[in-house]
Amino acid sequence: MIHRVEMEWAGRILSLESGRVARQADGAVLVRYADTMVLATVVRSKEPREDVDFLPLTVEFRERMYAAGRIPGGFFKREGRPSEQEVLASRMIDRPIRPLFPEGYRNEVQIMVTVLSSDQENDADLLGLIGASAALAISPIPFPEIVGAVRMGLIDGQFVVNPTFSELEESALDLVVAGLRDGRVVMLEAGAKEVPEGEMAEAIGLAQEEVRKVCELQDELVKACGREKEPVPQVSVDPELKAAVEELARDEVRRASTIPAKLERQEALDEIFRRTCEELSERFPDSEGEIARIISDIEREEVRRMILEEGRRPDGRAPDELRPITCEVGLLPRTHGSALFTRGETQALAVTTLGTKMDEQKIEALEGESWKSYMLHYNFPPFCVGEVRPLRGPSRREIGHGALAERAIQPVIPSEEVFPYTIRIVSDILESNGSSSMATVCAGSLSLMDAGVPIKTAVAGVSVGLVKEGEREVLLTDIAGAEDHCGDMDFKVAGTKDGITAIQMDLKVHGISLDLVVRALEQARAARAEILDAMARTLPRPREELSIYAPRVLTLRISPSKIGEVIGPGGKVIREITEKTGATIDIENDGTVFIAASDPSAGEAAKEWIERIVAEPEIGKVYEGTVTKVVPFGAFVEFMPGKEGLVHISELDIGRVRQVGDVVKEGDKVSVKVTGIDEQGKVRLSRKAVLEEQLKNAPPVHERVKRFIRDDRRRR
Repeated sequence: MIHRVEMEWAGRILSLESGRVARQADGAVLVRYADTMVLATVVRSKEPREDVDFLPLTVEFRERMYAAGRIPGGFFKREGRPSEQEVLASRMIDRPIRPLFPEGYRNEVQIMVTVLSSDQENDADLLGLIGASAALAISPIPFPEIVGAVRMGLIDGQFVVNPTFSELEESALDLVVAGLRDGRVVMLEAGAKEVPEGEMAEAIGLAQEEVRKVCELQDELVKACGREKEPVPQVSVDPELKAAVEELARDEVRRASTIPAKLERQEALDEIFRRTCEELSERFPDSEGEIARIISDIEREEVRRMILEEGRRPDGRAPDELRPITCEVGLLPRTHGSALFTRGETQALAVTTLGTKMDEQKIEALEGESWKSYMLHYNFPPFCVGEVRPLRGPSRREIGHGALAERAIQPVIPSEEVFPYTIRIVSDILESNGSSSMATVCAGSLSLMDAGVPIKTAVAGVSVGLVKEGEREVLLTDIAGAEDHCGDMDFKVAGTKDGITAIQMDLKVHGISLDLVVRALEQARAARAEILDAMARTLPRPREELSIYAPRVLTLRISPSKIGEVIGPGGKVIREITEKTGATIDIENDGTVFIAASDPSAGEAAKEWIERIVAEPEIGKVYEGTVTKVVPFGAFVEFMPGKEGLVHISELDIGRVRQVGDVVKEGDKVSVKVTGIDEQGKVRLSRKAVLEEQLKNAPPVHERVKRFIRDDRRRR
């Protein structure tokens, strides 16, 4: 039986439908908004996994190119591995849903969102999140909450609900808010153009009402076709084992939790685990896994108690205190720009490379093909946390952190008209103890300035954590790894001195209030100002000159009708320019020409050459030309690149000319004046006019004779 519910939402119809397709899944919902449609399905394994102590949840968001009437590119002509946008959409669905599952649920759960139709105006990622929540809600999987989500824009000072792709291009804000029906916020994701904290808080507040509407629509679907929920298996711990571990390990774990250095603290905890296992091996054989979980719980309890009751963090900092910061720039001698940003035990090395138009990244998406001239890539090698693991390409976490940092810096990147370069930033995390993505923002901003990229201001980022027990709550500035592991929130905020450029908030609890969000934003703003000051002490503004190793890019505009002349038949002309000057040339359809060369003089030579090609002949102007052909009635002279004119036999010399060959031959260099251009564009040239002008301006004959005698005596 097909069940369908719908509502009008921001001028478009949002509908949820179940029972038509994918009926063997535990839950399947078709979500349609305008003409964009996704299928969200959820399936769980019949038995829990015994070998894990976490929720084995996977989320896959996949776009079908047929959704936009497109055929995939490439040799195989079919969809391949997930694109970066698909990975980011998968993460956006995973992050608000994962913490809402009941504690101890160990059945494998797979959420799949497939984009079936795209109107290329409404983003499918938001529908995927709504559909995933609805599919879980109607399934027998014990998922206790319903999650709503909305996208907010800010155009000309007005907030817009669910802006379209075209509206987002004009919007100062792209904010996704996921929350519960009672107003609690469970996830935030935002890119912004230096939006102040007050406006960001206002947008989140307005989003809460829209989230409630979406939750109520899902409630209607659950009433129509929801299935009875399975009971949640209870996680049982042997009380005797727990008491024994508590007696042996709690005091030692408490002391270890106050060790400031990450590796020393971890070594101490590992030693506690080893000794505890040895002590209890006879009484409780084969209990290493349970002992590890109990010690981890003790560590979490002790860290949280220390923060809430003593106002002290594991490394001794106050709640709003940053770790020590050091900044260095220009470390790498042959790169275009480099920076090393260290905050406590987190360290990011960012390197900026400047390329040409030919280095742009081609993006193939449902919305069509596009080109990307600014990109940031984030790498998290295993050595940065003292681990060994195989390298198999960027993980989803690396893609997500890189996208967040890229989004944070995007608003200050200069336009192509101001800075016609392709920009790539690579951040290699060399040490990690929390907030490596925000360290990437700081290091990336400094590396851009070191490269001489004229960004309008520096960008910094910081993460704010939370420990909350009942009515007691403490916000933590610049959280370290232990606080992230034992805490309830990771709220990353990046921006400039004037406002926010990016946000990403993840929770381990079932939502927080708007008031707490506002306080976290304000605490992040104060910390960001302190970080920006530290960065400014190292490099207050972009360098005035580019690195000597960076290519020099020149731009000029020509008439689109002249593009063919610059390229030449079969590319002959442009090949000659590049071969003789060494410059790289790229021409856009609108007539914009990009010239890149490592040697500035080569770029200037190529630019002058192109300017000569596209220049229009001027009547009365004298040009230096080459005789290309001799005919009985005159000579053809190439006086500009690709442009010829006729010098009639009567215009070859001052006196009477019997034969053209008596005066010029092919290959001769001659000076000619443009005397006319007819309606067909044919140019008339005169050598005679140039000679007459020279004779007119020459000194009298007797002066020339005196000069000859004087020069002859000097030579003798």
